[in-house]
Amino acid sequence: MSNSLMLRGTNLRYVLTRYLQLNGPTTVAGLVVALDDWGFAVAGRPSKVISDALRWERGHDRVRRRERGRYVATIGIPRRTEHRINQRVEALRAQARQLSLGGGHQPP
Repeated sequence: MSNSLMLRGTNLRYVLTRYLQLNGPTTVAGLVVALDDWGFAVAGRPSKVISDALRWERGHDRVRRRERGRYVATIGIPRRTEHRINQRVEALRAQARQLSLGGGHQPP
């Protein structure tokens, strides 16, 4: 079992959006590597899961597609939304660090 925190849904979208805010335009392949570096994983084919999550964020105008497979965070996200994203991502990163130190997911 991996020591990575599995992301899906809102958590995955928030982590991707935050990464793009911090690091600028990035490819889907770069985001796959970034998730691994931050201690996260996704179920299924990572490029597909990430592309689907970014499509949702594009619909809410938090992310824009620059070209095929390359995305950038938009400027002008409402402050409350940005704060909520930042808080959630920091909590998830702390949880991922704890997993990497503690040896993996705890059994249910």
